[in-house]
Amino acid sequence: MKAASPLGGLLLAVWLGLVGCSSGRSQPLRAVVLSIGDGDTIRVRQDGRTVTVRLACIDAPELTQSPYGAQARSYQQGAAGHRADPVEETAWATLLGEAADEERKGSAEFFAQTLKFSVREVDTSEFICETPWENLHLMAASPELDELHSKLESRYKIYKLRDALLELEGQYDEVWIDTPPALNFYTRSALIAAEGCLIPFDCDDFSRRALYGLLDTVKELQADHNDALRVEGIVVNQFQPRASLPQRTVQELRDEGLPVLDPCLSASVKVKESHELSRPLIHLDAKHKLTLEFVALYENLTRPKAAKARALARG
Repeated sequence: MKAASPLGGLLLAVWLGLVGCSSGRSQPLRAVVLSIGDGDTIRVRQDGRTVTVRLACIDAPELTQSPYGAQARSYQQGAAGHRADPVEETAWATLLGEAADEERKGSAEFFAQTLKFSVREVDTSEFICETPWENLHLMAASPELDELHSKLESRYKIYKLRDALLELEGQYDEVWIDTPPALNFYTRSALIAAEGCLIPFDCDDFSRRALYGLLDTVKELQADHNDALRVEGIVVNQFQPRASLPQRTVQELRDEGLPVLDPCLSASVKVKESHELSRPLIHLDAKHKLTLEFVALYENLTRPKAAKARALARG
């Protein structure tokens, strides 16, 4: 499931953590306005689907709350630029809101369906959505993952993600799984499903102790569940090259023979901006120092695999 050429091919991102769980809907949604429900709810048609959009951070009066409900609805009609009746398909509006799309599914819905018996098997692809960015598909996370955790663990659904990715084999050049910062059910599921893992490391003693614990866990999972699992490298985050502690800590890890990857990633507010805008860093600012470090890190990580693939192709 790994691409031979860096930054190329069709990628799938599977989010199992709650950080960055948006599927990109903070971007303007361009759609045909069908009707106005009330002061904070609109129904639209987008890509052939009917979607309910609830305007973010707005709690308008209900229609039954006279006279303010009717006034809020009237104001919303004016803002959308049409009557309450369905408008012509050529009339478009740009809406900022939270789309309550019943057809949109993600990792929470994927795991939830493993707890139910169904005559019809659900394809894993039904829980994956396209993103505004070319060649990037997403299985988005949501807060419901936390509610499902204990049920999934008690019913031993630890292999379901591995089975799902095997079902998708051949459809994607690469699959990247983002896990919670804890060794819970979802992290273990991802490690059982993965061919390799990257371990983020912040340059402090707490992160160092956690690193050693995680390396032991990887060895345990290799022995019991996934003998193909490999630690492909340690990614150094929030690196400050002028400070002595980060330099010393990273060098000590290298001296221990641990696979610390180059380059180390600089501390930058650009990451927070990327999260806030739900936009990948390379699409936010392709020439930023941190973006270039990520690109170099990816190339260093994939170059040996690409060379091996070419050698195998030559026979």
